[in-house]
Amino acid sequence: MKVAIIPARGGSKRIPRKNIKMFCGKPMIAWSIEAAKASGCFDKIIVSTDDMEIAETAKKWGAEVPFMRPAKLSDDYTGTIPVICHAVQWLQEHKVAVDYACCIYATAPFVSAEDLQRGWQLINGAAHNYAFSVTSYAFPIQRAIRITEQGRVSMFNSEHFMTRSQDLEETWHDAGQFYWGTASAWLEEKLIFTDSSVPVILPRHCVQDIDTPEDWVRAEWLFKAMQAITEAG
Repeated sequence: MKVAIIPARGGSKRIPRKNIKMFCGKPMIAWSIEAAKASGCFDKIIVSTDDMEIAETAKKWGAEVPFMRPAKLSDDYTGTIPVICHAVQWLQEHKVAVDYACCIYATAPFVSAEDLQRGWQLINGAAHNYAFSVTSYAFPIQRAIRITEQGRVSMFNSEHFMTRSQDLEETWHDAGQFYWGTASAWLEEKLIFTDSSVPVILPRHCVQDIDTPEDWVRAEWLFKAMQAITEAG
């Protein structure tokens, strides 16, 4: 069985109630639920939350909330892997035979059904623990600089000051949208960023972290622009 698990705790600090705040006409979490449904990949779509309002919103948009997440997994320091591990373990203890679970973030309105399908194609029957969304850095990280306590600058890798950008290795980062994994990988809490994972490469314009109010505004403008282009044909 393939299960989508959407973690959505209620204690967001920087953007209060972020998981159910209205984003381009729908609660934020609704976009993730609808992408999971549209993908046709999943036998179940569940939300792991500690918050009754989030639970009710999730059910309204077509997800299941078969349990409430325990408080010990709902603080500011709990990572994604233990939360998904708990959900898979709960399902298996309640006679749901999970083979693969895909963590889809509740605050990923750019996640698409097609990308979820690509992730499934990569992990299905393969010797991978995970398949997850990545995108490239817009600027070579080897030429990154820091601002010192004295208000000056220094390079992280000064040996690359004279290196041309096109001669540097391309680098990638987690796109923060979804993570397909085998049930055993989640249950054993195996790390994601290892050579046992494969990337699902996304273009940069389809990726937007939403951690601050400024991020939110930028994401809505980008989302509306992409919708307009799609509707125009």
